[in-house]
Amino acid sequence: MSGSAIDWDEVFAEALDILVGYLRIDTSNPPGNEAAAARFLGATLEAEGIACEYVETAPGRELIVARIPGDGSRRPLMLCNHSDVVPVEEAYWDVPPFEGIVRDGRIHGRGAVDMKGAGVMQLMATLLVKRQGLPLRRDLVFCALPDEEAAGTEGMAWVTRNRPDILDVEFAINEGGSGLTDFAGEQARLFFVGTDEKTVCWLRLTTEGAPGHGSLPHTDTSTSRLIRALARLADWERGLTTTPQTRETLERLSAAGLVPSPEDAEALETALRRDLMAHAMFLNTLNVTVIHSGFKSNVIPARSEATIDCRLLPGESVEQWIEAVREHIADDSVQIERILEPEPSAEPSSTETQLYSVMQDVLTEATEDAIVVPALTTLATDNRFLRQRGIPAYGLIPCLLSAEERAGFHAHNEFLTVDNLNMGCELMYEIVRRVCT
Repeated sequence: MSGSAIDWDEVFAEALDILVGYLRIDTSNPPGNEAAAARFLGATLEAEGIACEYVETAPGRELIVARIPGDGSRRPLMLCNHSDVVPVEEAYWDVPPFEGIVRDGRIHGRGAVDMKGAGVMQLMATLLVKRQGLPLRRDLVFCALPDEEAAGTEGMAWVTRNRPDILDVEFAINEGGSGLTDFAGEQARLFFVGTDEKTVCWLRLTTEGAPGHGSLPHTDTSTSRLIRALARLADWERGLTTTPQTRETLERLSAAGLVPSPEDAEALETALRRDLMAHAMFLNTLNVTVIHSGFKSNVIPARSEATIDCRLLPGESVEQWIEAVREHIADDSVQIERILEPEPSAEPSSTETQLYSVMQDVLTEATEDAIVVPALTTLATDNRFLRQRGIPAYGLIPCLLSAEERAGFHAHNEFLTVDNLNMGCELMYEIVRRVCT
């Protein structure tokens, strides 16, 4: 029956069961093997009579697209998520990362917050729309993609080149923002809706030197050159930088009493530095992620290299940033090259759309004292590919993540609370219901 009452306790139990099964599918990227995840999600959708298409982007890698047709009076809404996860260092986990263990109100597993949990929230919204028989004015599209964690080459980037028809939508919801229980040391019910994101700039630093025997004194080796360069970068103090968007974010946060006034620059910087995510919104970040050197204990290596993960603020020139890195290292023997090819720039997603308005209304109605703020996403998401095509794409996991949950992104002991899964399922459905009907 259309619009019949929803038994949310049943929905929550179903969502938990699905997420546990989903977490048990190891889609660590590399290699990904997301086809198994696509078929897992598809089986649930097809059981409800929702047609699914499976698209292979590479051997063992598939995306799934499911569509519930509307009357065509408005263009489609896409619920977009990724099925791959980053690898784990299992020895450092307190629980097995691919068993979906539920303990003390927490769902443990790689992908719980990034982003299989959010994918299940979107999946449940899709299932409920079908079960409720809602009179949709626009198609609802559910899309789970591979390879987001490795730049999307065999995921969303592949879709833009080979299946742009899948992206014929008006709006999209993906990751890139969420609710927070705290910000910059202050307790709050704060929802960041991602409307723009930083540019990924991965760099490779390479040094060369004369090889030799490890028993002899060497003063200028490839390793010593690389170590000196990395030490200079680690000690590089960079002040905060604001963009038009982050200035607006600061003004809203200040008005809500979560950060000092932008007029008090010193106090503001002190507050922002208390929170890693807050700090990252206001500077180009730089972290050493991979180091390679040598092959034997008693041989001086002729070549050493390191990978640097840089995330640049919108509007920053990649070329100018590389030159700034080069100047700070101050050693012409260190070679610097960009690993990823440049991507087209994109305008931020507007806050003057029906979808943004609905998200804001749903979040403030459902959460007492909620603050909803458009924000800069400090990590890379598939939203950038959509924005490059002019599609307003928003980052929102509609639940209130604690600092401990947020720390699980790409880290050990990742978990999502059962309460947050439940909240996310309910709010995602309500957003979809209002936008599509």
